[in-house]
Amino acid sequence: MDERVIKYYQKELNNTEQIKLLGEAESDSHLRKDMMDIQNILSLTDLEASLTDFDAGNKGYQHFLSIRRKQRASIISLTILRYAAVFLIGIFSTWFIYSQLQSSAESSIAQVLTVPDGQRAHIVLPDGSTVWVNAHSKLRYLSSFNKERKVELSGEAYFDVVKDERHPFIVTTNGRQNIKVLGTSFNVFAYPDEPLTVSLLRGKVEVSELKDEKNLAVLLPNQQLTEKDGRYVISAIEEDPIMWKDGIYLFSKQRMKTIIKKLELYYDVHITVKDAAIENLEVSCKFRQRDGVMEILRLIQKVHPFKIEKNDETNEITLYH
Repeated sequence: MDERVIKYYQKELNNTEQIKLLGEAESDSHLRKDMMDIQNILSLTDLEASLTDFDAGNKGYQHFLSIRRKQRASIISLTILRYAAVFLIGIFSTWFIYSQLQSSAESSIAQVLTVPDGQRAHIVLPDGSTVWVNAHSKLRYLSSFNKERKVELSGEAYFDVVKDERHPFIVTTNGRQNIKVLGTSFNVFAYPDEPLTVSLLRGKVEVSELKDEKNLAVLLPNQQLTEKDGRYVISAIEEDPIMWKDGIYLFSKQRMKTIIKKLELYYDVHITVKDAAIENLEVSCKFRQRDGVMEILRLIQKVHPFKIEKNDETNEITLYH
């Protein structure tokens, strides 16, 4: 193994040496594999024992209820891993994605986390802020922040941001909106071609249009901003927006059409509904992410009878009566 790989993770390389090593790793598959192997080992040695998805999800939900009762949000407890460690929680094992690209912004390295369907990821940013990233999402950030702490999100993520008044934290969503914070915890639902939803649990956030810097809203704890038909509506949070980070999907009295759309996003699958009556069903349910889209549909099917067909070759699912 190239001794520079060990020195890189021991932080014994200077910025120039780091950039050179990462540049070589982009074109050298063996070097890239060595770096990923070491990254995985370091992450695994820091991984703490955790509760099952259901236990964690239920505890998270009880915590949310206490927020609603007291009308205030408390800090969500998260497991902190080694700097820049990334872990994805799968059905039976843990996967790691570690992608680094050279950036022209001084000597910082642009890092891109891409989360596959049916998974979720937890990452610690350079400033100590923590982020949970949901399935089928992408988060881009620099290895070191300058005057502003900027990240780019396509998909869904929960942020717990370290307060630093001199360095605002800014989330850009699909090149459309900016979410500016100082120190706070909030959830962002911003998949491409989907309406934006920002849910604030603690602190204060300002949401603005990226194009003309138009201020859309300033959110306070227990408020959420939702994009509807080209307008932005502020409302109270009615259900826990972050159970997904514990591997739980919660839907309360939602139309089947809405649930299907989220399943398509989370599991990267196309679902066709041949009967409009199915789309109009009102469904309340809670599932584990690891159950998979077919198991989730089968469980809903037991309460609201309909038929399911899946084409494995095209990854398409059809629902009909």
